[in-house]
Amino acid sequence: MATPNYGYEKRQKELAKKRKKEDKLKSKSERKVGGEHDGAPADVSDEGLDGANSSGVQSDPNAASGS
Repeated sequence: MATPNYGYEKRQKELAKKRKKEDKLKSKSERKVGGEHDGAPADVSDEGLDGANSSGVQSDPNAASGS
C-alpha cells in the first residue's frame, strides 16, 4: 500500500488559503472603488436622525399602509 503524500496535501491547502486571501483582497478593493466613501455603507438612506424623510414629513412606523 502506498503512503500518503502529506507534503502534497499541505501544499494544496496553502495554495487554497492563498487563493482565498487574494480573492478577499480583490473583492475588498472592488467594494472600495465601487463608490463607498468615508467608510459609510452604500445602502445608507438620506434620512436625518429625527426620522424625517426627504419631503420633510415625519415617517410613522405605526401608520397603516392600506389606505
